[in-house]
Amino acid sequence: MNERFFLDTNIFVYSFDRTASAKRDIALELIRKAHASRKGVVSYQVVQEFFNVALRRFTPTMQSHEAQAYLKTVFLPLLEIHSSQSLYVEALNLQTRHHLAWYDSVIVASAAKAKCGLLLTEDLQHGRRFGDLQIENPFL
Repeated sequence: MNERFFLDTNIFVYSFDRTASAKRDIALELIRKAHASRKGVVSYQVVQEFFNVALRRFTPTMQSHEAQAYLKTVFLPLLEIHSSQSLYVEALNLQTRHHLAWYDSVIVASAAKAKCGLLLTEDLQHGRRFGDLQIENPFL
């Protein structure tokens, strides 16, 4: 991956999934590459969604001190896109133009705002393009 890439929430959730070892291995490698290359990006939304799952649904649930460590070491170096009026306006335009679900449109808008060439997710159609941004499902 020579270009900037956006990691969706499911990448981080799968990195903790003990029941899907193949997906977990792929997710861990993507997170490692994001840090090593300094080309990986996440948004505020990804951090929120991840902690919503980790603190409530993981078995065992992630503890506060673990979440704080993960935030500091994994998310903060990648966190580039924060909520803003312009981000929401672009997400609304994407939602209308491409018939996306709201949260998907915010993720696409975030990846585009970060000038990423790839959005890595299993939540959108593999191969679909939004201008210069291509969707890739890394788990196929």
